[in-house]
Amino acid sequence: MASRRAVDPAEMREAVVAVRPWLDDDAQRPARPELAAAVRLSLRTLEQIAPGNSVEVRVPPFAAVQCVAGPRHTRGTPPNVVETDARTWLQLATGRLTWPEALDRGTLTASGTRADISQWLPLLRIDS
Repeated sequence: MASRRAVDPAEMREAVVAVRPWLDDDAQRPARPELAAAVRLSLRTLEQIAPGNSVEVRVPPFAAVQCVAGPRHTRGTPPNVVETDARTWLQLATGRLTWPEALDRGTLTASGTRADISQWLPLLRIDS
């Protein structure tokens, strides 16, 4: 499989800034293309900074990436899975929500011994 083009940090920042009001509860849900861009670019950034195939991070319906060095899974359900919704993911990615807070709220599930990806979060900080 061909490797993907590296994410431009400015492009990722711009995509996430575009949905910032929604992350802060100040606006209606962004248009699907804006939200998809923010989620996909931030997940691909995680994939770049934590390369590997031992953890699958899912933000349905927008994207899933594999990251974190370790044993690679090849078929079926991976042993280490993180799954959340778009808002929770972007709040984690921007530092507006912590890993323990998301787990306590039940908006984040993390299963497997390598599933705690909190050491790579936040991916970026944007001013309120």
